[in-house]
Amino acid sequence: MFVWFDFGGVLSPPLQVLFDTFRDRTGVSRERLWAAMTAADAELGLPPLASVELAVRTEAEWGARLRHHLAAADPGLDLSRARLEEFGAQWFAGIEPNHLMIATLRHLRDNGVPVGILTNNVLEWGPHWKRMVGCAGEVDALVDSCEIGARKPQPEIFAIAEKTSAATGPFLLVDDVAENCAAARNAGWLAIHFRDNVQVCRELFRHTGVPGIL
Repeated sequence: MFVWFDFGGVLSPPLQVLFDTFRDRTGVSRERLWAAMTAADAELGLPPLASVELAVRTEAEWGARLRHHLAAADPGLDLSRARLEEFGAQWFAGIEPNHLMIATLRHLRDNGVPVGILTNNVLEWGPHWKRMVGCAGEVDALVDSCEIGARKPQPEIFAIAEKTSAATGPFLLVDDVAENCAAARNAGWLAIHFRDNVQVCRELFRHTGVPGIL
């Protein structure tokens, strides 16, 4: 079995925590930020974040569109603290990873289960999130949407991940987005919908038989 871990919301803290931290730093609420993300990518007929996760736009270009839509929606909103054109640096600053999931990934690998990271991510954010998880040399494969031109839940990314792993399967995805889990199952994979650490560790033990995950 080859186990793939999502980054955002699995190896990182929950996305709600990241949005709340960003709000505390900038004064921009999750609701306002998500609306701007949605509007920015709708300009290109894409779902939220897809333009940067597929490297269609640079981080700076995308951030400028966020600033435009935030200001248009609320001209009185103070954006002076929001470094939107350098979004990743502000988003990830001081954020700790999900240490138990990082330890679980390493424990599986130490016990003979190959592991990978399958992430929708942004080219300019690579140094930030890779430093968080310390994944260099720690995983058997890494598939990042911005480097391959496909993102979850597109079926292409699962085919690319299989080829990248050089494994015959079965494949299992741990992801916090139900739509991504459904897409993985449609590709013939197993999937665990991440809700909390204990639930995922129990399900991983059931699928892999590796003792001592918790």
